[in-house]
Amino acid sequence: MSELISVIVTTYDREDALDAVLRGLSRQDDRNFEVVIADDGSGPGTADLIGQWESRLGVPIRHVWQEHRGFRAAEMRNRALAASRGDYCIFLDGDCIPRADFVVAHRALAEPGWFVAGNRILLTAALTERVLRDGLAPETWTFGDFARHRLRGEVNRLMPLLRLPPGRWRKLKAQDWRGCRSCNLAVWRADLERVDGFDAAYTGWGKEDSDLVVRLLHASVARKDGRFATGVLHLWHPPVDRSDLARNEVRLETTLAGDSMRARRGLSDVRRDDAAYQADAGTPAPSWQGR
Repeated sequence: MSELISVIVTTYDREDALDAVLRGLSRQDDRNFEVVIADDGSGPGTADLIGQWESRLGVPIRHVWQEHRGFRAAEMRNRALAASRGDYCIFLDGDCIPRADFVVAHRALAEPGWFVAGNRILLTAALTERVLRDGLAPETWTFGDFARHRLRGEVNRLMPLLRLPPGRWRKLKAQDWRGCRSCNLAVWRADLERVDGFDAAYTGWGKEDSDLVVRLLHASVARKDGRFATGVLHLWHPPVDRSDLARNEVRLETTLAGDSMRARRGLSDVRRDDAAYQADAGTPAPSWQGR
């Protein structure tokens, strides 16, 4: 697989973590990728940071922004997807640092008819603070370095650091949607188009990634296991507001109970909105325009 990969990084007002993620992306062994920042309404500090990385990231980077009106990650990822160019898309959260072989590993696992669900290592609040305050680069640490942090209780596990070759075991959960997270998820663009991307009906935290995965399964796109290949380093953050979770769980149950493939409010809606603005020369540029 030699196609251009789009790494779509979701963020909101956390420049220190995003800086560490971009540093990890700048160290990738595979250079045939672009970065699209899916910004759910951050202040000017995020744009300034992205501007600082443009000349030193080593790959193209684009900043796509929408006005902040609560947690709208699903819609924001669709806007970034519409602005991206790659045939294969990797979704990565703006607090998940990739190691140098992250893109290499995802490229090796890419296979028509399959999406790849990766995993993560969680860093404690204290270790995250040191990483961000002191400019530590955990993406360069050895297994021994992580083992020492594990003994101190500063990371939750070591298994995602191990590297195993491709094999039939990666397809044992082909129809299982559970545990797939958009902090480390790779999907062919053609399959995302087929299901119309994320469903922007999901607002507030939770389940928009599960909904996407269920609809991919409905579309006969199967799950491939990205463990022991693509693990990322998840920086600690305070607990998020989960007040919309129950409502989103009801939406997910509806998707699970049916056989729908297409998002209720998906990628096509973003493109339709954008086309409407372009058709009306007297209308100001939309708030989601790339910066």
